Amino acid sequence: MMTRMTEDAAVRTPATAPSDVVSSIRRFVAAEGGSAKAVLQPAGQAGVRVTLVGENGILGDRVVTDMATAEAVVDAVEGLETAEWDRDLTSVATVAPSHWRRMAGWVAGQKHFPRARNRKIVD
Repeated sequence: MMTRMTEDAAVRTPATAPSDVVSSIRRFVAAEGGSAKAVLQPAGQAGVRVTLVGENGILGDRVVTDMATAEAVVDAVEGLETAEWDRDLTSVATVAPSHWRRMAGWVAGQKHFPRARNRKIVD
């Protein structure tokens, strides 16, 4: 006879923060004067993006597997607190030109661009 455990009866183990992510975020926080804000953003199958905004407005980010892990990372780093993208946070964030180029990827250095694949739909 097989019995099934209900979701309430299942023991949930707390998420652990990956040590490499925690150490890199600790270095970021230290470089930013000892405090930073973290915006936790689900990113589909990739996991959860932890976007960091330092005291000086410098941006950083790491990706972890799920929201519980992201929250564990925030709890593990002293001086790091969760935040939302609001007027105050976005006005502090400073995007460096090198960051814009990295976000643009292959498009950043292009002079000529291919035609849009959806051109017939748009026209």
